[in-house]
Amino acid sequence: MISKNACYHWALSLLFLLPYATQAQEALQFKPLFNGKDLAGWVNVNTAADTWKVRNNELICSGLPIGVMRTDRQYENFILEVEWKHMEDGGNSGVFVWSEGTPFEDDPLTKAIEIQMLELAYSPMHQVTDDYVHGEVFPTMGMKAIPDNPRGIRSKSLEKRCKPKGEWNKYVVVCVDGVVKLSVNGKFVNGLRASERKKGYICLEAEGAEIHFRNIRILELPSGITSAEQTAPLVH
Repeated sequence: MISKNACYHWALSLLFLLPYATQAQEALQFKPLFNGKDLAGWVNVNTAADTWKVRNNELICSGLPIGVMRTDRQYENFILEVEWKHMEDGGNSGVFVWSEGTPFEDDPLTKAIEIQMLELAYSPMHQVTDDYVHGEVFPTMGMKAIPDNPRGIRSKSLEKRCKPKGEWNKYVVVCVDGVVKLSVNGKFVNGLRASERKKGYICLEAEGAEIHFRNIRILELPSGITSAEQTAPLVH
């Protein structure tokens, strides 16, 4: 049995710690990356003016031309939440983290770590292995990283948890000190480590099919020991 005296001191301790807990809560909190009204905070890198539009609190990507839209600033350590749904069978898209802010040489996409967003029919439509599906995490354009669940340079999702076209999926992407972990619809199923880059832009990908995004938000974490070589070039 806990004595009244012990309970009293425990309560006093909670009162003493409460201001510090409140300060921590204020310092670390999710903030929207997409305000549901317009494209404020985003930069169209190499797609058309009508590739991206906003309707009913959703960010709608037509998928064409192939390319990316990026955040207007770089991020290092963070937790990213994004909901997405494909509107076509076999749709292809993704979110890029620690990305460069410009296309890579003769490619419309960027050097980054990509978190794949594929509609469930992609594999049978393209007659590729069923590993090539939503939830893959991999480096692009020569970026280096070590996959948790190797399929070549890619890391494959240990479970197939995404819903088909027309239904919302939720990704939680944790990016800390060169490590990326992915939760798909409420469960961590994939990741990689030792990323060559540990700070860069966040990009959304247009890759040939209509996809909708919503509830894009970020919780920034304390910075780490990240060198200039581990940081994507700034785009002015």
